[in-house]
Amino acid sequence: MTDGHRFEKATFAAGCFWRVEAAFRKVKGVVETTVGYTGGHYENPTYKDVCSDKTGHAEAVEVIFAPSKVSYEQLLDVFWSIHDPTTLDRQGPDVGTQYRSAIFCHDELQQKAAKASKERLEGSGRFKKSIVTQIVPASRFFRAEEYHQRYLEKNKAAHCPT
Repeated sequence: MTDGHRFEKATFAAGCFWRVEAAFRKVKGVVETTVGYTGGHYENPTYKDVCSDKTGHAEAVEVIFAPSKVSYEQLLDVFWSIHDPTTLDRQGPDVGTQYRSAIFCHDELQQKAAKASKERLEGSGRFKKSIVTQIVPASRFFRAEEYHQRYLEKNKAAHCPT
């Protein structure tokens, strides 16, 4: 990642992290994605721990991007388009706080952009129900087990429910 570009980090939770990662990997200007767990109170959680719905963590994707090629606002547009932000603690058949919709902001600019984006979407009439997406400061991100990284690429027949 040393091609002369400045990189930034964004972190999103939108249900099954395999699907979220696959969507962001397709975005021009995204240079790296990592699936993991964030937003909870448990140190070094495993997938099994997070699936217990007792750690407070969300399945999330950390996105490293080149803002010279893709803006944070464009990443927010991708985020809103890949899940239903009106369902509390669930996406499709996946239920639990680990599947919540959340934007984990790494600085004040991201927080302002995320809030403005959410307000625009709420005002657009696209959704009949209220948006329940959390917009919170980023906390420690724990990388998921290696078999989860690029899971859908490695396992062509696999998919996440929508």
